[in-house]
Amino acid sequence: MSLHLASAPREGDDRPRSGPQRYVPFSEHLGLKVERAEGGESLVSVALRPELLNNHAAGHGGVLMTLLDSAMAHAALSRVGYAREVVTVDMHIAFMRPSGGLLQAEGRATGGGRSVCFCEATVTDASGEVAARAMGTFRYRDPA
Repeated sequence: MSLHLASAPREGDDRPRSGPQRYVPFSEHLGLKVERAEGGESLVSVALRPELLNNHAAGHGGVLMTLLDSAMAHAALSRVGYAREVVTVDMHIAFMRPSGGLLQAEGRATGGGRSVCFCEATVTDASGEVAARAMGTFRYRDPA
């Protein structure tokens, strides 16, 4: 039995594996778009579709959490010029209000050192209102 990871490169697959436009299957599935990522800051967006909503017709909490996680990860990665990889160690989220339309998450690296990076992110919705905030800790690791 062999294990195939969807994100592992296949022969002839030239999608980027590093940098701001790196291929992440789950992010692609949700429709996340990295608008910018440099100098420890990032902006990641997603246009909510019906299948990304909860039973109250607002953005599903899991989608917002993934958006926040992605924004913070790109902030951490851009802090080191995408020379390393990151994994999420810890994440705290506060949901402020229901969200709809185009969501944008601004991520920012706030501290850390050679092995970890502390980040924060805020999601605003189409009306410009804050929908959620997060703080996270990310561990740097060498690329596989």
